[in-house]
Amino acid sequence: MSSDDALSWTNWARTASATPRRRASPRDEAELGELVARAAADGMPVRAVGAGHSFTPAAATDGLLLDLDRIGLVERITRGTGAPGEADADAILVTVGAGIRLHRLNEALAAAGLAMRNLGDIDRQSIAGAISTGTHGTGAGLGGLATQVRGVRVVGADGEVREASATQDPDLFEVSRLGLGVTGVLSAVTLEVVPAFLLRAQEEPWPLDRVLEGLGTPDDPDGLVGGNDHFEFYWFPHTRRALTKRNNRLAPDEEAAELERLRTTGPGPVARARTWVDEELLSNGAFELVNRLATAVPRVTPRLNAVSARALAPRTYVAPSHQVFVTSRRVRFREMEYAVPRERLVDVLSSIDDWLNRSGEHVPFPVEVRFAAPDDVWLSTAHGRETAYVAVHQYARLPHERYFDAVERIVAEVDGRPHWGKLHGLGADRLRALYPRFDDAVAVRDAADPRGVFANAYTDQVLGRAPGLRG
Repeated sequence: MSSDDALSWTNWARTASATPRRRASPRDEAELGELVARAAADGMPVRAVGAGHSFTPAAATDGLLLDLDRIGLVERITRGTGAPGEADADAILVTVGAGIRLHRLNEALAAAGLAMRNLGDIDRQSIAGAISTGTHGTGAGLGGLATQVRGVRVVGADGEVREASATQDPDLFEVSRLGLGVTGVLSAVTLEVVPAFLLRAQEEPWPLDRVLEGLGTPDDPDGLVGGNDHFEFYWFPHTRRALTKRNNRLAPDEEAAELERLRTTGPGPVARARTWVDEELLSNGAFELVNRLATAVPRVTPRLNAVSARALAPRTYVAPSHQVFVTSRRVRFREMEYAVPRERLVDVLSSIDDWLNRSGEHVPFPVEVRFAAPDDVWLSTAHGRETAYVAVHQYARLPHERYFDAVERIVAEVDGRPHWGKLHGLGADRLRALYPRFDDAVAVRDAADPRGVFANAYTDQVLGRAPGLRG
């Protein structure tokens, strides 16, 4: 193995790679600070990497690449941090090392009788990577993971650790909890969590038109979006079919009875077998075969999608929240996701459908649609507006550029905002028009990192060229 091979890095999707001059895995925050300060003194840029689940080259660098897996422990859990009568009087806070993977965090929280309020549908990422790129789940009354962050510790180019929260250095806090790591290397994250809860999951295939007609407006509490704690759906291109997913919290008395049943009997052999069949065989093994066939014979894609949509069967089950939110993804794919104003969702999907019908493009992967509440995080894709997320995917062995370019043109008509960690073609000039606090975020970046130590080509693309360090 060459030295370059030992240093090289490639992300999960194989859409980004780098050969840094150095790689390091610090044992703790002190060593992290030493490594960062030494690299900066040597004129080297610095980036941190987690699980590599970003489709963009957000972690790529030709300088020092830091693996934070060893800084991944639960540091402390505190309950009731505020004075009586204050908004956070009953808050439960957990502080974790920035490198902890979400699935490890979920396990640790569950063991303590706690849970994240909301999650995305993949749990392989590090907490630092997830919040920094804007990872989100679904729920009309809920925001992305960054809205659950209450504090951060950030290692600057001088190796010193700065603490930030909504009340302590609030501007640094805003750009550190969602900002692609441009203020420094996150070493710890404090999250507000909740008591563990169960979800009843209902998965059911519906006609697409029924789904779209039933979504409801943002002020409609009885529509599919407003009437469920967590609603999402998957539309199968070239068909008018969709898989709906409705996840709802149980009433307290029902939850108590269900918890007792799970403690005494477990999920049962039928439920365990059904979960394996659905998640591993049908959702991964069979889906891989479908995509390989679509790759070999593209013209059969519409028929394959129709068969896949018809083969789906309804299922209902109850499980701890983190087990319901997360699904297994073993089929490799490319993804682009845009946040659009919720009221324009139907128009966007109609335009995508029209383009597919006209273009002759074949897409065997479903389009995923999720929802989020407005928030005030400066660089959140849901900043200031009721949001629908439209995620388009393409199998890794098929070209994705034409499809993604077409969708990008469609969402541009409604001021769509791209997910920071997924494929897109936007630059700082366009993004500035989409985010009211964009220039504020850039100013914080420039003040926190005046030498451009934590910049790379991707952060320059989306935030504008950083000052200092690089030629």
